[in-house]
Amino acid sequence: MTKILIIEDNDNIRENVVEILELSGYEVYAADNGKAGVETALKIKPDIVLCDIMMPELDGYGVLHILQKNPETQTTPVIFLTAKAERADIRKGMELGVDDYLTKPFDDLELLRAIEARLKKQELQQLFYGQTAENLNTLISKEDGLVKLKEIMLERSTRHYKKNQYIHYEGDHVTGIYYIISGKVKTVKLTEDGRELITGVYKENDYLDISILFSNDTYNDTTIALEETVLSFLPTEQLDKLLFIYPDVGAKFIKILANDMREKEVRLLQIAYMSVRKRIAQGIVHLVVQHGMDGSSIKFSRDDLAAFSGTSPETVSRTLSDFREEGLIEKTASTIHVLNLDKLSKIKN
Repeated sequence: MTKILIIEDNDNIRENVVEILELSGYEVYAADNGKAGVETALKIKPDIVLCDIMMPELDGYGVLHILQKNPETQTTPVIFLTAKAERADIRKGMELGVDDYLTKPFDDLELLRAIEARLKKQELQQLFYGQTAENLNTLISKEDGLVKLKEIMLERSTRHYKKNQYIHYEGDHVTGIYYIISGKVKTVKLTEDGRELITGVYKENDYLDISILFSNDTYNDTTIALEETVLSFLPTEQLDKLLFIYPDVGAKFIKILANDMREKEVRLLQIAYMSVRKRIAQGIVHLVVQHGMDGSSIKFSRDDLAAFSGTSPETVSRTLSDFREEGLIEKTASTIHVLNLDKLSKIKN
């Protein structure tokens, strides 16, 4: 619940504001002078402070100065409540860094609108958990927001996954998107009899689950680490704020999503209309081009290649043996070395 501190020496005004804010669903704290207000602010860390200017012991300017000097309250929005509406007084407050003014007497609607406006601005500044407004301003100022976003993702806390560890399951409630810092993951659909169909393979610098831009209900695939993998995570609500502030990132995400959907569509057509031999060949070519370790080799298990090609592991084994005999590939353990990528890509049956 949003915490609001009201510092006001006039009992009637203070009690009236407290009542209005509590009825509006805020958690409200009150102090009747500047010194007590500062002590309360440092203790409770309010989300916003409403402060009178003319008060005993410590005036509003003094309260603002102290709060700005404390690291825990220096970014807390402060709205001055004052009967003084002279231009010079307003100018002084603005120079000191006050966020807004409300001139007494003010009505309920003016009060609530001023608070909502400041809270909204504060929320946008806190775009990422643990990120500062400086990082946000840097992000917005860059032409390529996606590149800067990657830099920020690298600064966030990471999640480590072992090989074959599940990251999330199809049907799980969406909580956000993942960015691959290192490693490789696969997304799969599970059939009723427990077989896998790999719908995508993703590597370092790729984003996962961008489809939540259009649907934030449940994940469409099950995601599994293919090797030791390190991910950074961006919660859905933070992604929404980012897209609101910097729509260019959303446009780039849409392009990534469109390419991903096009690739899946092509693979589904291959599974539906190509021979098993050609499907496996095309699968190897795709993996080498997109994920090859040296431009000609992939580390991919027989079972994963079967799930990627929409066939059985036994069929994959027989077909790989044929390819080896034809001089198209070499195979050692789970690594496939392609000897003739062009010829392999032109297999017709």
